[in-house]
Amino acid sequence: MARTTRQRAAVRAVFQDLDGFHSAQEVHARLRDAGDPVGLSTVYRAVQSLADDGELDSIRTDSGEALYRRCSPQHHHHLVCRGCGLTVEVAGPAVEQWADRIAGDHGFADVSHTLEIFGTCVACRAAEPAQSDAPPERTSA
Repeated sequence: MARTTRQRAAVRAVFQDLDGFHSAQEVHARLRDAGDPVGLSTVYRAVQSLADDGELDSIRTDSGEALYRRCSPQHHHHLVCRGCGLTVEVAGPAVEQWADRIAGDHGFADVSHTLEIFGTCVACRAAEPAQSDAPPERTSA
C-alpha cells in the first residue's frame, strides 16, 4: 500500500463524488477546475496506485484507454456501456467455477482474473436513430 500524499488523497476524493468509470484526464480536469495544481503525471501515478491497492477498478476501453472508478470490495465483473460508460457490477459464480476448473486442468494455482463485458445500455439504444433492415438507397451521380 502506497503512502497517502495530498495528491493521492485529492484523487481519492474526486472518485468519491463520481459514478462510473473515468479517465485520469477527467480526474485531472476536475482537480484543476477545483483549483488544485496537481500535474497530470501525478494523477496517472495516483490512480494506478489506488488501483493496485484495490481502491479503484480499472478497465481498458475498446480503444485501449484506461478508465477507473471506486471499487466494490467483493470480487465482481462489469457490464460497461460503450456509449455513456454506465457500469454495472455483476457476480459471476459460473465464471468463477469455469476459471478455477480451466486453471486446474492446466496446472495453474493461485489464479485471478478480470472480466468486462462491453455493450450498449437501454438508454443509449433508445437514443439511437431507428435502424432499418433494408439496405441503404443507392443514388446515381
